Amino acid sequence: MVKIAPSILSADFSDLKNEIISLDEAKADMIHLDVMDGNFVPNLTFGPCVIKSVRPYTRLPFDAHLMVENPDKMIEWFALAGADIITVHAEVCPHLDKTLDAIHKLGIKAGVALNPSTSEKVLEYVLDKLDLILVMTVNPGFGGQQFMENQLEKIAKVKKMIGNRDIILSVDGGINPMTAAKAISAGADMLVAGSAVFSGKDYAKNIANLR
Repeated sequence: MVKIAPSILSADFSDLKNEIISLDEAKADMIHLDVMDGNFVPNLTFGPCVIKSVRPYTRLPFDAHLMVENPDKMIEWFALAGADIITVHAEVCPHLDKTLDAIHKLGIKAGVALNPSTSEKVLEYVLDKLDLILVMTVNPGFGGQQFMENQLEKIAKVKKMIGNRDIILSVDGGINPMTAAKAISAGADMLVAGSAVFSGKDYAKNIANLR
């Protein structure tokens, strides 16, 4: 069954502790943490202190998705804050293999995200160092964007590249029950969803609808 990773970017930040607890009770599989620096993407969100503050309230894995220009200097911050996976963007890592090694040396899992304009071919030489691949189906930076169907072919290609490797194929952007079905058919193992999870109060029902 496909895994669901709610993005707390759509959560109520005035009550983030209870939002995290509610996601745990709603049977989410992972918490997706959209870290934006206002440079790599045109938005600014939160840093490791926020992650550290909510870490005690769930045992769900935390994926820190670093949408930042210089992830290498931030990796240790987010590992110490409680991230279980750190996902960096291929576009800003000139020595991607070294970045992945640095993440693994901290005892956590490593992921790579691809913008819609980035070819899956950039992953070929680091496949055996990956625990997660995140295919962006919107241009990163803001929630509530429309799913880009031209990324379905990329999802399928990445799935084929993964083969028998133990790598989660995650899809992020514009996910709702209709687009979820398309992403799953293309090969997605996990879906990152914001407003589709947090709309209304019944998070468990919303997560079930995506599955």
